[in-house]
Amino acid sequence: MPKIPKGRRVGQAAVNALRTLLEEHDHIVQEISGQNDFGEDFYVTFTDNDDVTSDTIKVQVKGGDSWRRGNGYVVPTDRHRDTWSEGNIPVYCVVYDPDTKKLYWANATQQLRRSGSFREPRFIGISPNAVLDDTTMGSFVAQARRYVGRYRGRQAVLTHLEEMSGAEFDPADHVLHFVNGDDEDLIFWKRPGDAVATLLLSTQEWRPAWVTLESLMRSELQLSEPPDGFDAPDIDLLTAEDLGLDRTELMWVAACFASTRQADEGPEGEFVECEGCPSCTGEEPSEHGRIAADVIHTYVLERILDRIDTEPDLVQRSIRAMREETDLEPNIVAELGTLETEPRIVRQVHKLSRATVESVDDIEPEAYRLASLYLIQRIYVGGPSLPLDEQVRIIWRIPEPAGRE
Repeated sequence: MPKIPKGRRVGQAAVNALRTLLEEHDHIVQEISGQNDFGEDFYVTFTDNDDVTSDTIKVQVKGGDSWRRGNGYVVPTDRHRDTWSEGNIPVYCVVYDPDTKKLYWANATQQLRRSGSFREPRFIGISPNAVLDDTTMGSFVAQARRYVGRYRGRQAVLTHLEEMSGAEFDPADHVLHFVNGDDEDLIFWKRPGDAVATLLLSTQEWRPAWVTLESLMRSELQLSEPPDGFDAPDIDLLTAEDLGLDRTELMWVAACFASTRQADEGPEGEFVECEGCPSCTGEEPSEHGRIAADVIHTYVLERILDRIDTEPDLVQRSIRAMREETDLEPNIVAELGTLETEPRIVRQVHKLSRATVESVDDIEPEAYRLASLYLIQRIYVGGPSLPLDEQVRIIWRIPEPAGRE
């Protein structure tokens, strides 16, 4: 008598598990007929307090242990790479593990777009931390709806500028755009309350340039030092001459500083505190300080190597601790999925020591990033007047042994 293939049973179990979970949370699931299967199994329309939203995603569902890898799960892109990355509706991949009876997710569209045109990944990576269940459904839906809405209203402008420059802006950031007479792009980027802004110029290949209004005007005013009373951060502040800005561009940047300063002030001219920023309450160092990224990276790497030298199993313990966390931010979970599917990157992280790495140049940026995600929960950057070891505060996933903090 004919038998039902095991793969079909597991595949159907995956579809049933995901549909049941989504519908239990009142989201609308429309299954795509197998006759029209072009790499997606579901349309999912999200609801919000029983109201149907306009936020819809497509989902590719896979079931079985064949999708499991040492550092998570993968879904092959096959012939779907272009449609998943370029379609109008984002595609998410979900894997059902029959052994753990759990679902794991990844934003396939986001991964493919981040990889760019120079690298065409054969797989979508899914982290073991990307569990989709009752406890994580809220954060998953919030992340997915934010991603779907990236081309609406002001966020559409930010998304366009992010894709153009490679930067990642927070919705609360001040971001302004200017095109000069030669069709060259300038982006002004400043966090609320900061004195220092970042300029991103297409003529500079989008390399970030830190500036203040005073530093830009320094050549105009023929000043060799910052004005009295200006506490310059420990970074290289550039002048208009350094950046090749003409007078029109300089006037535009000055107007950006003026308008953002006004936006940072309350109705009575008082500074508006950043909601949720620990530095505003004085309970934690500020994350708003701007010291050069390479200085921070070098310092953090030195601290990582110091700990690994005295605690050789630190990476393994930190990974185990991370796997047990259920409240990782969705953007971190998504980044893990991408990084953990690269065996070369994973090997570098597990072999990390002073014997293999002497400086930041000896480790690939992706391996440095993955090691940081494994080992560190958060990094605070304090005021530039502090010594470096006080200015950069690391919150480790595994606390340092007593007496070493």
